[in-house]
Amino acid sequence: MTPPPTDISPEETAPLELELQLDVQLAVEKENGLPTKEQLTQWAHAALITRTEHEEPELTIRIVDEAEGQEINREYRGKDKPTNVLSFPFEAPAHVPIPLLGDLIVCKQVVEREAVEQEKTLTAHWAHMIVHGCLHLLGFDHIGDEEAEEMEGIERVILAELGFEDPYKDDVK
Repeated sequence: MTPPPTDISPEETAPLELELQLDVQLAVEKENGLPTKEQLTQWAHAALITRTEHEEPELTIRIVDEAEGQEINREYRGKDKPTNVLSFPFEAPAHVPIPLLGDLIVCKQVVEREAVEQEKTLTAHWAHMIVHGCLHLLGFDHIGDEEAEEMEGIERVILAELGFEDPYKDDVK
């Protein structure tokens, strides 16, 4: 009898097909320039397809204005300013297979401003923020240099597969 593998890649544990259940909430005064639900679904799906064990993961993306983004960032992170994306992973009780991944809160104005500052297309930056937020929901982080390198590498691969340029190509390390 062959022993089970000890080093299993994400592709071996992830579902072959992924039916993402996406709830999009718009809490913005002006909806112009926002990605469509189809785009949001495509970007989240790309981040999750080989990285989650759920076949039908559930995700909420709430797009907010600066005031709500600042309030949430202050309340949960102690930072009194809006930020681009906040991730709130759902932690199910042990041995309860709930497919809810969590919530992403994305601040429209911050994403728009960053796209201009970083000389990226708005669509490319939205895609990056959704991929970035989904990876946070899956437990990835960028606090330390090694974590940041791993997470940024995964983001680069996903975004390239979606047809976008490297979001970190102009970063100086």
